[in-house]
Amino acid sequence: MLIVIPSSVTGLTIIGNRSRPLCGGPVRYRVAMSRTRPASGDAVRRRPKDRKAQIARASAEAFSALGFHGVSMEAIASRVGISAAALYRHYASKYDLFRDAVLNLGQQLVDCTAFADGTEFDDPHDELRRLVSGLIDTAMANRESGGLYRWEGRYLRGDDQASLIAQMRTVNHRLQRPLRALRPDLTSRQRWTLSISVLSVIGSIVDHRAKLPAVQVRALLAELATALMATELPGSTDTVGEPAAPVSTASVESSKYEALLTESMRLFNNKGYRDTGMEDIAAAVGMPASGIYRYFAGKSDILAAAFRRAADRLSDELTAITTAIPDSEDALTAVIDAYVARSFAQPELDYVYYTERLNMSPTDQKILRNMQRSTVESIVDLVVAVRPEWTPAQARFAVHAAMSLVIDLGRLMRYTNSPQNRAVLQRILDVTLLGRYRLRAALPAK
Repeated sequence: MLIVIPSSVTGLTIIGNRSRPLCGGPVRYRVAMSRTRPASGDAVRRRPKDRKAQIARASAEAFSALGFHGVSMEAIASRVGISAAALYRHYASKYDLFRDAVLNLGQQLVDCTAFADGTEFDDPHDELRRLVSGLIDTAMANRESGGLYRWEGRYLRGDDQASLIAQMRTVNHRLQRPLRALRPDLTSRQRWTLSISVLSVIGSIVDHRAKLPAVQVRALLAELATALMATELPGSTDTVGEPAAPVSTASVESSKYEALLTESMRLFNNKGYRDTGMEDIAAAVGMPASGIYRYFAGKSDILAAAFRRAADRLSDELTAITTAIPDSEDALTAVIDAYVARSFAQPELDYVYYTERLNMSPTDQKILRNMQRSTVESIVDLVVAVRPEWTPAQARFAVHAAMSLVIDLGRLMRYTNSPQNRAVLQRILDVTLLGRYRLRAALPAK
C-alpha cells in the first residue's frame, strides 16, 4: 500500500511500502524531500542574512530617540518588520537588547581607534589626526543612535556598566598617547581634560539635528579637536580664591513653588526621574505630598516648569549682555563667562535636560526645543561676527559643541565650583567659539 503524507503539512513527502498488515510487524518507509513549488504569485520569505544587524540598528535608534523606558520589544520588532515572538528568539529581554545596543556603540569607538595599539607612528600629529578622523566617521555613522551611550548608558547594570566605562577609558588612553608625546609637560588631569573635550565635541553631533554637508562637518570637528588638543590649560597655581557664589535667586527661593523646582531637579539628577516619587520631593521641601498638587499636576509638569524657568532666565541674561556690550567679541566672552557660572551654580539643569526631557509631554518638549533653538541662534550671531570665516551653519555646530563641553567637563570636575575649574572651562569654550583664549582681567566673582 502506498502511504503519502501531504508535503503541505510536514514539508516532506513520505512514501511507504507496507509489506505487512497494520496490526503487526515493522513498516518500512522511504523519505524524500518534497520538490513542491509555491503557487503562482506566492513569495518564499527568507530571513535576511543581516537580520541581527537590522535589529541592532533599529533598537539603538529607538532607545536613543525614546529612552530605555520608552521602548518596548513590540515597538522594536515593528521597526524591523518582524513579530515580537521572532525578536524574542534573538534576545531574551529588553534589557539584553539594550545592553548590546549600548555596548556595541562603545565597541565601535574602540574598534575605530584600535589601529593605534599595533602601530608605531613616526609623527604623533599623524597618529592624533587619524584617531580623530576615525572617531568623527564613527560618530557620523551613528548620529541617529549615538545619544544612547551618552545619555542612557546609566541604565546599564553592574558588569555591563563597568564594560562601558572600560571602553571609554580605552579610547581616552589612545587619544592621550600621542598627546603625551607632543606635550610631555601636561599633568594626567590635563590630559584627561583634553581627551574628554575632544570626545565631547565629536559626540555633540548626536545631540542636535542641525544640518551641514558631511565634508564640512568632518572638517569643522577636526578643526575644533586639533585646537582643543593644543590648548594651554590654567595650572592649579594660576587661580586662587573662594568658589563663586551661586546665581542669586534669593528674592523667590523662599517660596514653596521655587523650592519644589529646585529640590525636584536635584533629586532627578541624583536618583533619576523615574526613581523619584512625589513623596521624595515633598519630604525634601518639608510639605505633605498632597500639597505639591496645589502647584503642579505631576512630575512631568515640574520637569517642564523647571526647564522653562531656566530657559527664560538664560534668554534674559543673553539679551542683557548683547544690549549692554556692543563689541561682539567682548559680548561673546561675557556670554561664555555667564554660561560657565550658571553651569556650576545649577549643575543639574543641563544633564537632567538631556537625560530626562523625554519624560515631558510632546508639547512641552517642542516648547523647550524652540526655546533652546532661540538661545543657540543668539550665540550663533555673536560667533559669526567674531569668526566671519564660518557660516551660520558651521557656527551652529560649534555652539552645540560648546554646550556639550559644559556638561561633560562639568561632570569630570564633579561640578566643584572653584576658580580653577571655571577658568579651565572658560579657556576650553574660548578656544571652541572664539578660536583663541582671552585673558580675563580678573576671575569673575559671581
